[in-house]
Amino acid sequence: MTVETVLLSYCMSNQHSPFSQNQKGSAQQEFLIVNTHLLFPHDSCLSLVRLHQVYKILQYVEQYQRENKLNLMPILLCGDWNGSKSGHVYKFLRSQGFVSSYDIAHEYTDSYADAHRWVSHRNHRGNICGVDFIWLCNPIKSREPLKKSWSEAVFGIIKCQLQKASFAEKDAFAFLKADNHGNFITYSAFCEALRQVNLIGLPYGLSSQETEDLWMQADINGNGVVGYEEFKRRIWNSEYSELKEENCSERTWDSEQGIEEEAIGFKVKKAVLFPREAEKGMWPENYSLSDHAPLTVIFCPVRIQGSERITRL
Repeated sequence: MTVETVLLSYCMSNQHSPFSQNQKGSAQQEFLIVNTHLLFPHDSCLSLVRLHQVYKILQYVEQYQRENKLNLMPILLCGDWNGSKSGHVYKFLRSQGFVSSYDIAHEYTDSYADAHRWVSHRNHRGNICGVDFIWLCNPIKSREPLKKSWSEAVFGIIKCQLQKASFAEKDAFAFLKADNHGNFITYSAFCEALRQVNLIGLPYGLSSQETEDLWMQADINGNGVVGYEEFKRRIWNSEYSELKEENCSERTWDSEQGIEEEAIGFKVKKAVLFPREAEKGMWPENYSLSDHAPLTVIFCPVRIQGSERITRL
């Protein structure tokens, strides 16, 4: 069992509170909060399943916002993500503008050096890792289209699978183009390669439509094949493999009101893990509360100008 707690802290004085007021003078602010527990176990072969699950969560959030004609508001995603900061789910959510509340509070970055500074779980194998997150996405933070971000994430998994098979860049390209004598990859060879690395042809693999969508993303010039330069740009050196510092300008869903000049967002005020040893990347031998360290985050509301951009990790 995993435990995450979200606390909202705001100034009680109506004069200073950024929350809107109802007729009774009470402060109020809308936000979306989602709680989830992604598929166990942690095996990397199931990383595509967890990526699928997060993709569906974000699709449902967008659909819920559209159908209910909601104003732009902060989004909180809480739960056991069964993956660490070095995993595909983490990178996917970061590419969609979400930030890890605990890492923000402690000024940790996405670098490898900060990837193991804290832990929140001891798994059935006795390994300790950080898998529990409370993600925050503020309303002004622009994001790249969800489908594009998803494709880049899957390309990242393809590259990871090829590297696990000990393929370097040129060898990976040769593997993908198979017996084709030209210097390009065909769609049939692409599908066969994905089957061999267990990304299609299995119950939890990519669907035929998803495979076609990936191919269309990889075939940049639309000539029906993927050349070496396209392979390098889309698969081997995908933008997804490196977290960008700047926000994208394109939004993932349409709003009738558009982006307002000012919105209310959340600022991470404090974030703690218990037991405190978990904050130092250690796990006490005498602690066994479902082998998870409860994560508590305190947020306070802030006014965000339309021109502002919240610094990424």
